Amino acid sequence: MARRRGRGGRSGTVVQVQVEGLDRLRARLEELAPELLAAAKPAVKEAAESVKTTVQQHVRVDSGNLRDSVDIRYQNDGLQAEIGWRDRDDDYAALHEHGTRRIPANPVLGPALDAERAPFPDRIRTEVRQALP
Repeated sequence: MARRRGRGGRSGTVVQVQVEGLDRLRARLEELAPELLAAAKPAVKEAAESVKTTVQQHVRVDSGNLRDSVDIRYQNDGLQAEIGWRDRDDDYAALHEHGTRRIPANPVLGPALDAERAPFPDRIRTEVRQALP
């Protein structure tokens, strides 16, 4: 029960709200959880692929090694993606991303991730709407 003061500071106006069906709603949401998680996976994959493509298009190319070795690793049953370089390419990519005294910075991974932040919620919404009955 919530109390609200009426006009002129007079108290006594009572607004009562009762929500029916919360138990059914909670049960239905629990039933949908696996479907919602499954729906999120394609959105995560699409976003990760978008970041990878953007990085490959904008990374500085000498031998093509950085462009060709950017990779995606999925974790948390496909609900989390890690995009970047592995092993010996890590240090080399970081030098190009952040720059050195001799190599001007050419940030590509950070901007690619930033560019994906805006469309990601819509990707999730689209997949969830398709998954829901």
